[in-house]
Amino acid sequence: MLTTMLRASLQKLTADRRAVTAIEYALIAALIAVVIIAAVTSLGANVSSTFNSVASEL
Repeated sequence: MLTTMLRASLQKLTADRRAVTAIEYALIAALIAVVIIAAVTSLGANVSSTFNSVASEL
């Protein structure tokens, strides 16, 4: 009976570690997405300005 309880506890611990790892990867992916969105937004404004400048010169 004791070994059964220990096995059950060990399996729960293993499951918790997987969930924590998945959450960590999700947070990292979300952070990367935020950085990409900020970079694209910033570059988009600069590129638009450059194209408008070139268009006015032509």
